[in-house]
Amino acid sequence: MAGEHIVAIDAGTGSCRAAVFDAAGRQVALAQCEWTHPPDGDIPGSSRFDTARNWQLIGGCVRTALERASLPAEAIAAVSATSMREGMVLYDRAGREVWACPNVDGRAGAEAEELVASSDAERIYARAGDWVAITAPPRLRWLARHEPDLFAGIGGLGMLSDWILYRLSGRQVTDPTIGSSSAMFDLATRTWSPEILEICGVEPAWVPEVVDPGTVIGAVTARAAAETGLAPGTPVVAGGADTQLALIGIGVTQPGAISVIGGTFWQTTAILDEALVDPKRRLRTLCHAMSDRWMIEGIGFLSGLTMRWFRDAFCEPEAEAARARGLDPYAALEELAAQVPPGARGVTGVFSNVMNAQRWVHAAPAFVGFDVGDPAGSGKKECIRAIQESAAYVVRGHAEIVAELIGRRPEQVVFTGGGARGRLWPQILADVLGVPVNVPVVRESTSLGAALLAATAVGLHDDVGSAARAIAAFEEPVEPDPGRVAAYDDLYEGWRRLYRASLEMSEAGLTRPLWRAAGA
Repeated sequence: MAGEHIVAIDAGTGSCRAAVFDAAGRQVALAQCEWTHPPDGDIPGSSRFDTARNWQLIGGCVRTALERASLPAEAIAAVSATSMREGMVLYDRAGREVWACPNVDGRAGAEAEELVASSDAERIYARAGDWVAITAPPRLRWLARHEPDLFAGIGGLGMLSDWILYRLSGRQVTDPTIGSSSAMFDLATRTWSPEILEICGVEPAWVPEVVDPGTVIGAVTARAAAETGLAPGTPVVAGGADTQLALIGIGVTQPGAISVIGGTFWQTTAILDEALVDPKRRLRTLCHAMSDRWMIEGIGFLSGLTMRWFRDAFCEPEAEAARARGLDPYAALEELAAQVPPGARGVTGVFSNVMNAQRWVHAAPAFVGFDVGDPAGSGKKECIRAIQESAAYVVRGHAEIVAELIGRRPEQVVFTGGGARGRLWPQILADVLGVPVNVPVVRESTSLGAALLAATAVGLHDDVGSAARAIAAFEEPVEPDPGRVAAYDDLYEGWRRLYRASLEMSEAGLTRPLWRAAGA
């Protein structure tokens, strides 16, 4: 076993994970810890990423994963990392973390509006493929204005997966997948854009070297070994952004393929062979892990976290009963929702909106359409199904935009991530989209993608593309039911009308929106 296993660390929005894989891509063990990102004091819209606390959680996950795999540290051939996009860490000139935020930080609304008013937002989008809603340019302007001493002392910056690699190896680098999520990259050249750095007031010396995913950047330090349980000297390999690495994990490397990554956020993606930017500024484009590929995506905002909220807020008895039976609580919730027909007996969920990058606003979270005369047929189980259907409707909205941009509709879709663990959500997705849905055997596709990059880097595979396509394994396709497809065509149009009306109430100040992008 020695030297033939990989550890992949994943810092997601809702949790951190450490997974152990063998050389054949089989998941041997997984440890996960849910986390939250509290406001930064009383700053409106802010979210703080606690680097000290969260590194402790990550180290604990690695130790637990190694214990569950019954493997000594010496059995690990390499370690890699992946993370949510947009989240960033700033360092002082001594390399110490001085400020960090997750992807959902929205404090820089005024600064985003200034970038829009000056047309700098359009310049950034044209070159970097992303709007200024949740990216680095307005956040850096906010820091320069509100934390001038901190800003003046910056010695480096990086994204969250870069930070994990730095904690492991002591070396600061980035890669095109995660670096491009800063909106400070030039998509065409796959590296930092001098023009955008200047707009942001960023010194070129602050940004790290860009390396390809799958590059050995160093080795686990003695300090990191003590913190994680890994062996000192274990090779540390550049991974990248969660969605792009998930596509590697499911073997999606060719242009045109559409996939749905169902985690805290849901990304509906298509692979491109050129740096195509949506001329209507709805979706975003980022660098893919393959050097000659890019990825366009629409984001379902908090689609997965909505289910976690409902579990914790309303379903504690069901969750406890499931744990007593040895079941995942989400499986118990799906058992309830499976009793409900399409349309959730008139209950509609209003949560994420279809993405519009330049003005991304979401209505107030709501369930609409309860029948108070029928408590047994208009309650928890209908709400669970309504959450699942609303997430699928957002995927359909994004898939329609992607089809418009690439000139063809999907004949099938790959669905991976936590949302794909059960049978009901994949079936709802197949029925809403009207195409077969393929679910991979390994749902932790993001971690598997990082593991494949690391395994290739240390010689366990010849190249990551062929390894990904060879290892990716799928269950039987989930076929759409023609009757439910027809029903969902009407239900989807009804959801769109209801969402527009709900959004009007939020825009009028009558309800509080789920989320409003900075500058929207």
